[in-house]
Amino acid sequence: MDYSIKIGGEAGQGIQTIGDTLARVFSRSGYHVFTNQDYESRIRGGHNFYQIRFSDRPVMAPCEGIDIIVALDNASIMLHEKELSKSGLVIYDSATLKRNYEKQKFFDIPFAGLAVEHGGNRIMENTVATGAVLGMLGMDLKIFNEIIGEVFAKKGEGIIRANISSALSGYDYAVEKCPLCSFSPAPFSRPKMLVAGNDALGFGAIAAGCKFYSAYPMTPSTGIMSYITGKAEEYGIVVEQAEDEISAINMVLGASFAGVRAMTGTSGGGFALMVEGLSLAAMAEVPVVIALGQRPGPATGFPTRTEQGELLFSLYAAHGEFPRVVLAPGTPEQAFFLANKAFDLAEKYQIPVIILTDQYLADAQWTFDGFDPDRLSCTDYRVRGDVFRSLGEYKRFAFTGSGVSPLGVPGDAKHVVVVDSDEHDEEGHIVEDAGTRIKMVDKRLFRKLPLIKKEIAPPLFYGSKDPEIVIVGWGSLYGAMKEAVDALSKERNTAMLHFSEIYPFPLTDDFDYVSLLKAAKAAVCIEQNATGQFARLMRAETGYEFKAQIHRYDGRPFTVESLTGEINACIGRL
Repeated sequence: MDYSIKIGGEAGQGIQTIGDTLARVFSRSGYHVFTNQDYESRIRGGHNFYQIRFSDRPVMAPCEGIDIIVALDNASIMLHEKELSKSGLVIYDSATLKRNYEKQKFFDIPFAGLAVEHGGNRIMENTVATGAVLGMLGMDLKIFNEIIGEVFAKKGEGIIRANISSALSGYDYAVEKCPLCSFSPAPFSRPKMLVAGNDALGFGAIAAGCKFYSAYPMTPSTGIMSYITGKAEEYGIVVEQAEDEISAINMVLGASFAGVRAMTGTSGGGFALMVEGLSLAAMAEVPVVIALGQRPGPATGFPTRTEQGELLFSLYAAHGEFPRVVLAPGTPEQAFFLANKAFDLAEKYQIPVIILTDQYLADAQWTFDGFDPDRLSCTDYRVRGDVFRSLGEYKRFAFTGSGVSPLGVPGDAKHVVVVDSDEHDEEGHIVEDAGTRIKMVDKRLFRKLPLIKKEIAPPLFYGSKDPEIVIVGWGSLYGAMKEAVDALSKERNTAMLHFSEIYPFPLTDDFDYVSLLKAAKAAVCIEQNATGQFARLMRAETGYEFKAQIHRYDGRPFTVESLTGEINACIGRL
């Protein structure tokens, strides 16, 4: 069993409401779920869609055959009818669309009429549509009714009953009047956790002990702030919506200097404003975590689309030479644990850590059985309380063998914690002499960097142990690559390398991935940018050069079929 549903319409029509609800029903039914969204940069109008794929086996990328299209506008039919699978159907309300599609694969359901008749208000037509989809699939309404009760609990029993009645009307209509519905969902199993990339990042930050978050809203990173804000009271977190990104990063640096774990999030244009603060964090050796939600640029570009065009920007932004870590999760689970690792590395080495994401990963939802809390690390590396007070003397930037100086918390002891944006001595006071400058650069950069490199995990390897074909990618490409490997492995030995810890570039001591690439008949680097930024980075760091690359930069994600086809075409040209 492997079905895909697409809900299409204008912004403001409740597309996300239907999609989120169905995804929750499927995940609570024990199915594996993957969802992704496509939306324009506008509050009302335009054309958006929400796609859900659910199966009795793990799924982690969109596919091309759509089994049910819920068309809330005529554009959804015009744009997506050609995507229907062999047994696919379009459901729509001819009264709302003011058009009757008299075709075999079309099913006219009076969403608005049923909502008024059974719920007393047209506003419940999306509830009718959701019930109709469940009726077409032959699933009962028990779980959906439970969700209705949870969502409308604060609005009273009357609203709950009206929505349940509306759902049942859509369900019954589909069951009674859809002779073409031949869907057969697999039996239910244990409920699964459904989580989006942005929520997982926020969840991971909270689990890592984040106590201050400041940002200016900017797609696609805003969801991180929204998630943390929703948990702020419960976990004692201060969330501040800044007036701009310059203020946001400086607030975060101030909070971190004061002794708490702090984070900000932005996109490319906002990160451009943050780069001076990034250099300040490096000079002052103040830990900071930055979530950078990439989107197609330059300038405003495609503000709600997806791309991987800011890898090199994240590596080289800001003036001066200093160590940083760049992480790029490929799944919500990786996002959760890499957020935890980001805070740990930032505080342990007193450096900035950047987490790269994008619209595709930020909004996509995946199902998991759960996240293992035993994998979390939450060590407090700061010098506090009695330990701080017991020090005979304190030098904020003391020269040490590791390059890591004691990170004291201001006000916790009689010692003064001095930091400066200028070059400084061990105590933090401004200097101009060449000798101290050399020692400080060595301390900040050359002593820390070898230790940081040892913390970076090698790429994830999946597939044949003796592969003819190796595909390589990073960040949000994980799911599409993994499913492509499964598809390609039916005909030839195929494997993948997925990089989620990108800089410093992983060492080859524990896993010699470069030799693996050299031994393969063909190695293909896949990226969602125009210039092959990761391939260039790998060549610079390891000397290995890809002979085959696949680039996509239209703002849309790969489907399993499109990626598999491009890999086959690419191999055929070698």
